[in-house]
Amino acid sequence: MLDKTYPYYLAGKPVAANTDLEVFDKYSGKRATRVAFADATAVRKAIAAAHKAAPAMAAFPHDARRDVLEHCVARFTQRHEELALALCIEAGKPIKDARGEVTRLIDTFRIAAGEATCLGGEVIDMEISKRTRGYRGMAKRVPIGPCAFITPFNFPLNLVAHKVAPAIAAGCPFVLKPAAKTPVGALIIGAVLAETDLPKGAFSILPCSNDDAGLLVEDARIKLLSFTGGLVGWDLKARAGKKKVVLELGGNAACIVDQDPGVDLDALVERIVFGAYYQSGQSCIGVQRIFVHADVHVELRRKLKAAVAKLKMGDPRLDTTFVGPMIDEDSAERVESWISAARKGGAKLLAGGERKGNMLPATLLENVPHDADLYRKEAFGPVAGMEAFDDFDDALARVNDSDFGLQAGVFTGRLSHAMRAWDRLEVGGVVIGDVPSFRVDNMPYGGVKDSGIGREGVRYAIEDMTELRLLVIRDP
Repeated sequence: MLDKTYPYYLAGKPVAANTDLEVFDKYSGKRATRVAFADATAVRKAIAAAHKAAPAMAAFPHDARRDVLEHCVARFTQRHEELALALCIEAGKPIKDARGEVTRLIDTFRIAAGEATCLGGEVIDMEISKRTRGYRGMAKRVPIGPCAFITPFNFPLNLVAHKVAPAIAAGCPFVLKPAAKTPVGALIIGAVLAETDLPKGAFSILPCSNDDAGLLVEDARIKLLSFTGGLVGWDLKARAGKKKVVLELGGNAACIVDQDPGVDLDALVERIVFGAYYQSGQSCIGVQRIFVHADVHVELRRKLKAAVAKLKMGDPRLDTTFVGPMIDEDSAERVESWISAARKGGAKLLAGGERKGNMLPATLLENVPHDADLYRKEAFGPVAGMEAFDDFDDALARVNDSDFGLQAGVFTGRLSHAMRAWDRLEVGGVVIGDVPSFRVDNMPYGGVKDSGIGREGVRYAIEDMTELRLLVIRDP
């Protein structure tokens, strides 16, 4: 069970300011806990504290940053089941998946601990002409300064980790706004950070309204804004002024199954089912569009249809549950309406069922119209559509026929096709032999087009959170 109440963290200290934010069990619908909800005054204080802490964080020794991160690894490991249960309750994530996300939280902090003492720099050969003989150049990485982080509901631990852990490794103070629907995991992370020797004011974790979070976007003392969420991110970028902005905004990821997929069809089905319906499809890189070569389409359709129909939907606390609740009933109603519209436009229902509240069964369609919302937009629910193709280049073109470009998966046994996909697909990452839903926490992760700008992955986030400072020395 969750604690009855949780404080927020302002300038590194727990503040039980109120219990205004109710957090609900996404499966039962019952209130699970209450959380302190920050107001504009608290957000301003957090920004001021981060600004004041910037020199101390920059001076905080690299090995001390590593020690903080290693402490987090140890404490998250000790609190593994507590974190998983909190995630299961507040996000409705099936317990097996919740435990997996806690493991990724730990991995991300562990990677950051390794990077904290390896920030490095470079030596620059400046003797490029007679004029510059006798000059030496060196550059080191220094913290960019106070950072603002805004995270969504679907990965309340790991998406927080991908912002917080690199910030500590880089020496940047930060203010984090977690999603109001799922704040508990971030606040547990805050409780662990409060046990460490981070400089005073180095972090604040504040559930707050979107309006009050606007202060994080617009305040000039914030030097970097990292936002993960919906297309509203582009509006935030427009309001952010001169600060650096990193956006992770989602997608409608596609998966190609070539004439020779390169893997057994049963194994392929298992991965597509995972990619499309993991945590009720509420993943930016969830499989939404499946393009299958005509030679294997009929057989794959049969296997996929049977596999999707067998997925167990229910209580996320049960190990046997694969599809849990969506984050709220409005989201489930939206996806249901998109499915209905696609069917009216000619799509064929292969597997699915009736929605009950925020519980939407795993749904598989065939031949979704290319002008339908279910094809063009991010569904963010347990639904995927499949269709046949005859020519591999045509399949690549269909993947690119999207406003998004986060990741794509390609099952092919032909090296030339794998390389052609890497060359031509307009996405941030191409995954060969697996679904686009694959992510490792040290890889450069991010998209193009409406999927955002910048890359996450600990080392790449640290690069965004630091700047190169040049030293030039003239030999006497």
